[in-house]
Amino acid sequence: MIYKIRFLQRYDFEEWQQQLISYIPQLQIIASQLALGIFVGFVFKWLQIPVGWLLGSMIGGIVYSAIQGNPQPLPKFFITLGKAFIALATAARFSWDTINVAATYAVPLLLCVFISGILSLFHGYLLSRWSGIDKVTGLVAFIPGAASSIVPIAEEMGADAVAVAVFQYLRLLLVVLLIPSAAGFFFPVDLNDSISTAIATTAVTNSSSFPMWLNLIVLAGCCVVGVWGGNRLGLPASGFLGTFLIGLAVFWSCPYDLVVPQWLFATGLLCVGLSIGVKFDIKTANKLLKAVLIEIVLVISLILLCLGVGYEFHAFTHVDTITSLLGFTPGGLEAMVATVMQLGGDTGLVLAMQLTRMLIIIALGPWLVNLAMKAASSEQ
Repeated sequence: MIYKIRFLQRYDFEEWQQQLISYIPQLQIIASQLALGIFVGFVFKWLQIPVGWLLGSMIGGIVYSAIQGNPQPLPKFFITLGKAFIALATAARFSWDTINVAATYAVPLLLCVFISGILSLFHGYLLSRWSGIDKVTGLVAFIPGAASSIVPIAEEMGADAVAVAVFQYLRLLLVVLLIPSAAGFFFPVDLNDSISTAIATTAVTNSSSFPMWLNLIVLAGCCVVGVWGGNRLGLPASGFLGTFLIGLAVFWSCPYDLVVPQWLFATGLLCVGLSIGVKFDIKTANKLLKAVLIEIVLVISLILLCLGVGYEFHAFTHVDTITSLLGFTPGGLEAMVATVMQLGGDTGLVLAMQLTRMLIIIALGPWLVNLAMKAASSEQ
């Protein structure tokens, strides 16, 4: 009997050891990706590029995938954790005033969302017409703001899922790369002051009455419950939205001030940016080179038109310019929220605008694509 127990213990240990050894190559890949992302993110931060940790880590991820020759996705845990950290910082700035403002401008907000959605589908139609890909793939490729939700159901809608993934993440890369950089150029701020105030104070409230270790335990609980609840309820961008809702409830109900440390926010940007970058498929992009080049032009055109929609929203409602512009960009929710935090706009209102657009797109996007396809087939 003793011999059997010793044999089983030895067998279990050897099996565990073999499993651990099998994980070493994957851990080495993750470590090298994180090292490159942190290095480039630090360089961008040092150069005071807006949302430097996000943009730098994303570019580091793209470089890594290009060197390897194929996508090197991180475990889903990283982007989920990153979105949860950004959601906590966002929840700390959200207030009832934001809800009142969003309700006040409900009609122009919905109108601008509708216009930006129509512009997106029109650009998808142009992509299919000019590049030769099928219309469903073109239309689905330009559904904005819900890449993680649209890509999995693309095949069910009759689209080329691989091409849709390339187009969706390329659109996301362009938006995340261009918008914060342009916003920082046209709306310059002292990023040192901005980070210390917008993240460490206004985005993170006053000094906490909790010890930091207890404060971090509460925030960790918000992340765990938020991600779990978001997945269970099937929320769009569940890691972000679920954590945001739980964080909001905790921040508003807790009698003590809770702190979202600056390093936690930067870690969230790093995880999201790197996760996006390493998904880029250079081989598939080369195969679809003509369509990719056309999409780059069309995405830039769509960004400019959506910025025009945002400016008209500003002119009509007198909401500040940076909030209006970032509220209608075609994708990159976490990046836009992070950008508006650093540039001093209304984070809560940008979140409300982006979420309204995302929810409408997810609910109506597939239906609008089918409607457009039926209209096109009836004309033929």
